[in-house]
Amino acid sequence: MLGKRPNRTPRTKPEKPLTGQPLNQPSPPNSEGAASTQSDEAIQQRVEAAMATVHPLVLEAIDVSQASQMKAKELALHIRPIISHLLNNQRLQLNAKEQAYLEDRIVDDMIGLGPIEQLLKDETISDILVNGPDAIYIERFGKLSKTKIRFRDNEHIMNIVLRIVSMLGRRVDETTPYVDARLQDGSRVNVIIPPLAIDGPCLSIRKFRKQTMTFEQLVEQQSLSKAMSVLLSIATKIRMNIIILGGTGSGKTTLLNALSHEIPSDERIITIEDSAELQLQQPHIVRLETRPPNIEGTGTITERHLVRNALRMRPDRIILGEIRGEEAFDMLQAMNTGHDGSMCTIHASSPQEVPARLTNMVMMSGYDFPTSAILNQIATSINLLVQTERMRDGKRRIVNISEIVGIKNQTIMIHSLFDYVIHSATFNESVTGAFVYTGTTPKLLNIAAHYGLADTLTKALSQS
Repeated sequence: MLGKRPNRTPRTKPEKPLTGQPLNQPSPPNSEGAASTQSDEAIQQRVEAAMATVHPLVLEAIDVSQASQMKAKELALHIRPIISHLLNNQRLQLNAKEQAYLEDRIVDDMIGLGPIEQLLKDETISDILVNGPDAIYIERFGKLSKTKIRFRDNEHIMNIVLRIVSMLGRRVDETTPYVDARLQDGSRVNVIIPPLAIDGPCLSIRKFRKQTMTFEQLVEQQSLSKAMSVLLSIATKIRMNIIILGGTGSGKTTLLNALSHEIPSDERIITIEDSAELQLQQPHIVRLETRPPNIEGTGTITERHLVRNALRMRPDRIILGEIRGEEAFDMLQAMNTGHDGSMCTIHASSPQEVPARLTNMVMMSGYDFPTSAILNQIATSINLLVQTERMRDGKRRIVNISEIVGIKNQTIMIHSLFDYVIHSATFNESVTGAFVYTGTTPKLLNIAAHYGLADTLTKALSQS
């Protein structure tokens, strides 16, 4: 029996009973916490009021340390009779569905992520942003919206934050007031607390997509054209080195996952990430993840350390989640010394900006190379640049595919192959446009011929 005092009734304070009769066949609140009808909103208010009264009494009635070791379903079975008893004792009238919702809320608050647990279960939500007890936002289909979900106060948020980081063996306090971590389902989480966060703890969660997107699905969603998907598929198969560029949340990782579907299954792939997000389907994959410093500030393992180590692991391809610093030098070396077909992402606003950003990153590596040598290295290492963008209507599209064809007068020559041309757009409405082939013959066509894929590529380009 789970409980501190199984033979005693938990002490309760008299509470004013909730007014109103139980509703017939109510619908529980939707995944955003927003009520779809007036009755749904009334149900949520009744459950929240009951939660405020019953939750502390449930904590009194059970052994919290023992409860924290249970799984959600097991804990729900144990607290169900306690909740029923307390509702009767407090004269709170909830019907079966309302009580089930109350039960879920209490379980989530005890061993889950509290009010935002239901948002994590909603597959249509990609980001969860907690700015304060009354300011919880979500991103759905590329658009931000505020929810009606609430935390009790900043202390409630902080309790959830401490639960997250403790499960991962990390810490967050005044000496370490921010942390990057990964939830058990793979979702990426960032926490920042006072004194850095002036108004209270902030929580940002980038949800982990359980199923990767294929090129067919991306074409269906009009994220790229059929001809572009053929070009990228062939470029992957013939081992072109590809860099995906774009801003935060523009779909870089989604595209990288789609490209990975085209890698032959007999190749050994090593992935390197700050926070593991890639979902490659090949059988021979080694996944590496960086390590932050420990409490003493030592023990850091960076992407550069992992790239160097990966070169000793006999990889066919190296896939780097994101280039952002000194690891750029080692990644370019890998691309240029027998690890063709490697891929990575970078934050940049245009293909022309990529060489300059990479040059700056290589200079961070500590080697005193002349700029001309770095540019030559970039020109001989990278084949394709693919730019993604999240547009005003929230849709993520591939807006440019370019090819690096060489270097002239210390300037890297970049030829655009595909562009997304906007026809019309209105504020907060769909952007209308078309994926346009520039007519430039790709340099990679010659290499595709060695794989017997030149005709397939030529046909796709002629039909675009």
